[in-house]
Amino acid sequence: MVVTASLLSTAHAADLSVKVISDSGGALKNAVIYALPKSPTAEEKTPAVGVVDQRDKEFIPDVLPVQVGTAVQFPNSDKIRHHVYSFSPAKSFEIPLYAGTPPDPIIFDKPGPVSLGCNIHDWMGAFVFVVDTPYFALTDDNGAAIISGIPEGDYTVMAWHPRMKGWRKDTGQMMAIGAEGTSNAEFKIALKKAWRAFRAPAQSIGGYR
Repeated sequence: MVVTASLLSTAHAADLSVKVISDSGGALKNAVIYALPKSPTAEEKTPAVGVVDQRDKEFIPDVLPVQVGTAVQFPNSDKIRHHVYSFSPAKSFEIPLYAGTPPDPIIFDKPGPVSLGCNIHDWMGAFVFVVDTPYFALTDDNGAAIISGIPEGDYTVMAWHPRMKGWRKDTGQMMAIGAEGTSNAEFKIALKKAWRAFRAPAQSIGGYR
């Protein structure tokens, strides 16, 4: 299933269909694709709220793309407490040990990647990727994404992935989006080696979760 961005409808709008592959040629899931308009319009709105849940001692989803100014809730659906934090330049914050849903969401007010962690469970990790545009989408298992409802105009289309090598600005492709129909783009992203902290064993085998 293709993951599609939810955008404002407009009388003159088109779709952008994107395919993202890794440097080994495989489809790349969880890549953020976003289109930066050369001439921003007054129609561009900020989504109301995003959600990063915590279930079975994992963040859900792994990657959440949001527009600058978005409020993100961090509910804890586990029966234990978590301590969510980030020290990223785009957003540094902490939500100390808690259960349930904190009363105040976190406002992501600067563009860039925000790496999430839990101070209790070192293996927990995820990203909020903040973009300065309402035109964005996240690739699915097939490395595909569609950004719907893009107004006619000139755009720089960019890609980002948590494991990408190099700089996201180097992925930029200049594209002219027409008044209707579908434009197509493809990205090839070189990846760093995957690494993740060891997940502690369950209590039933002498450890903890």
